[in-house]
Parts: sequence; C-alpha cells; structure tokens
Amino acid sequence: MQIYNGLHEICKPFHEPALVIGNFDGVHLGHQALFQKVVEVAGDGDKLALTFEPHPMVFLRPERGLKRISTLEHKIEMIQRAGIGHLIILPFNKELADTTAEDFVRHVLCEKIGVKHLVVGYDYAFGKGRQGDIPFLEQKGAEYGFSVHVVEPVLVHHMVVSSTKVRELVARGEMRLVYDLLGRYYQIRGEVRHGQRRGGRLLGYPTANLHLEEDYLSPASGVYAVQVICLSSCFWGVLNIGTNPTFNGQTVLAEVHLLDFDGELYGKQIKVNLVEKLRDERKFDSVDALRMQIGRDIEKARVILSQEPGLGKGCVEGIMP
Repeated sequence: MQIYNGLHEICKPFHEPALVIGNFDGVHLGHQALFQKVVEVAGDGDKLALTFEPHPMVFLRPERGLKRISTLEHKIEMIQRAGIGHLIILPFNKELADTTAEDFVRHVLCEKIGVKHLVVGYDYAFGKGRQGDIPFLEQKGAEYGFSVHVVEPVLVHHMVVSSTKVRELVARGEMRLVYDLLGRYYQIRGEVRHGQRRGGRLLGYPTANLHLEEDYLSPASGVYAVQVICLSSCFWGVLNIGTNPTFNGQTVLAEVHLLDFDGELYGKQIKVNLVEKLRDERKFDSVDALRMQIGRDIEKARVILSQEPGLGKGCVEGIMP
C-alpha cells in the first residue's frame, strides 16, 4: 500500500479512484464494510482511503482526552489488509478545520484526487461546521461527476458498531463483545521496559512491563487471558492492568506474564491480544495470597486459551484475516 503523508506527496493523478474518508479508529466492522464497498465499486480503478492525524477530536476538543483504539501503525496495517492500495494521511490542523465542505470537495476530492466513486458511512459529515452531509455530497457528485455510495450501519447484538461503542466496551473490560465489534481481538502494543522486578523476585512469576502511549485506550483494570506476539513467536499469557494495590501502587501499569517462556524482552516491542477478562484487580492481605491467586489465574487462562479457536494453531496478529 502506498502511503501519502499529505496532499503534497501525491505526484500524479489516480486511475478512476474509489475513495473512502474517515478516522477509522480501531478499524472495526463498520469501517471494514466501508473498505469492502470501495473494493467493490473501484473495479479496475485505484482503491483509496483518506484519514487524519491526529484524530480531529484531539485537535478540536482536547479537553475530552479522547483515547486512541489503535496506534497509527496498527491502523495502517489493517487498512492495507482490507485491500486498500493507497492511504492518504492528512495532518488535522487549524487550516484543515477551517476548510469549508465546498472547498474540500473542489480542491481535495476533485482537483487533487480526481475522485470517481466516493464511499461514505450513513452518518458522515465533514467540513467546517460539518456542512458536508450526504445530500450535499450527492449534489456535488452530480455537479462534478462522481458517484456517492452510502454504507448502512453494521449491527452486532442489536448494537450499531462504532468507535464510541468499542471504547465503552474496552473501558468495561468486555473483551468478548469487543471482539465481536472489531472482528478480532483487542490488541495493545508497546515497548517492554524495566519495572519494579517484583513479579519474578517476590512472586515467582516474571512479567514484561509494557509501556503504553498516553493517548492509547487502556482496558479496564483487571487480569486478562491473552496471547502475546513477540520475537517472531506467540505465547499464551496473563496480563494485569492496574496499580498493584497489594503493593500500594499509584500508577496504572500493564504487566504481562508469558507462559512457558524464558527469555529477555527488555527494549522489545510486543503485541498483546486480550482474549477474556479473568477477574478485577484487588488488594490481597499478603504476598503469599497474591502468589496463590496468580497461580489460579494462570491455570484458568490455560483452560480458556486452550479452548479458544485458532490460538493453538499459531499467531493471531490482531488484524483482519
């Protein structure tokens, strides 16, 4: 997939391009339906997606503290897997925020991209004041010669699939429902850094301490059965997200114990697929009581992961198959 970090990197016209525009945070089933429509209507033409960095709400409403479902790297991987051949990443800044829908259609979609087929979601709107709604696009399509294809909402368990709903479920630790909305496991990524070294020294269960970016959506505090992808291999594991109340911790940490692993991970990038929440985090009366509970957590995780379809057959990269 060819990536363009701004319109200035587009050096030549696209061939009969079909385009979808969006933030695509998480690339959930609703987004995937949009990409499928692009592939369908493009035919022999180029298949394009246009997204923004950072998320527009981070720029427009920073006080909300919007958390990212997937890193930009992960989002790019998933969009490529969806069959998109060209990804345009526009920096979202004041200039873009002040661009009217009319100017965006004329100068970006038509003059720069040469759009022939535009795919949008049922609730899509863009431009200053969100004036560029679907009737506006249909009118401009007739004027400039491009078709507009509206994709209806995707429903799962009577819920409309959306990034907002995914964030809500992740924040509650409902990873099975998150899987159903994403079409894959929720995945966190980060670099393994030095921690307090309590896992191995005090508890007998060494952990990899995962550093997550501040704008990354962290799941609810608790203990999870997970699959860990690192060193070109996959391992079962148990992840704890929380403050370690038994040790009176204050900072939220993500610590993962890899089952049947003996090696060094410091400084390595790892990926963790969250399969199922095992329990809430809680404070134990003693280190021995915590150690015994971790042992029970590991045994429960082994049972869950051994029965999980596909996990026993190799890595699940957290992206669409």
